[in-house]
Amino acid sequence: MYMIYWTEITGDTRNPYQELFSQADLRAALQFMEKLRQRQRAGEPVCFVVMSSENPDSVGHAGAADPHPDYKWMKRRKQ
Repeated sequence: MYMIYWTEITGDTRNPYQELFSQADLRAALQFMEKLRQRQRAGEPVCFVVMSSENPDSVGHAGAADPHPDYKWMKRRKQ
């Protein structure tokens, strides 16, 4: 799944927005971002246009963690 986030400025107020796209709609998400950036280049008060993705079929947990205690990594040349 893809989520597009952006901010629009009205006076002194910053209003956050988001739009959700399905896992199969990467092209639509990128086109939507480009439309937002075109608005920004045209001088409209649009900023912080970003995309975040999350794979629902991921086999592991997101983020970084310490390895399990039974994990025995060794540098190849250090034997």
